[in-house]
Amino acid sequence: MKPWIRRGLAGLFAVLTLGALAGCGHHREHAGWGASAEEQARHREHVIDRVAGRLELNEAQKAKLGVLLDKLHAQRAALAGQPSPRAQLQALVAGDKFDRAGAQALVARMNSALETRSPEVIGALADFYDSLDARQQAKVREHLQRRRGWWRRG
Repeated sequence: MKPWIRRGLAGLFAVLTLGALAGCGHHREHAGWGASAEEQARHREHVIDRVAGRLELNEAQKAKLGVLLDKLHAQRAALAGQPSPRAQLQALVAGDKFDRAGAQALVARMNSALETRSPEVIGALADFYDSLDARQQAKVREHLQRRRGWWRRG
């Protein structure tokens, strides 16, 4: 192999390896599935402060927003209590045929987790929204109109 090809391939390999290591080593503080209780509390307060700043919420409205966030967190925790989706899918395709009954049971468990918590979430959302004055409600509607999907954050 010619030396310039060998050097080029070695350089490409080094760049790809360093890029992969940098991507894996990137850590961002988040309040996701694996966040500690302190990170979740800090994220909750950050969300309340941000929404309160944009909508000019009073203390009663902030309290209702906190209740809504707690209900959402409880629903999310109920879903997180399920085994890993990857492991569940692997179990469905472990045999020579797709496990249709297992898939139906999986969907039923997820629906059950959603259905048991959804009325509480809807009630908390309704309480929060109803506590807003007309100007604040208009801001919420405007924000929802402006926002059109995941990649166009507004």
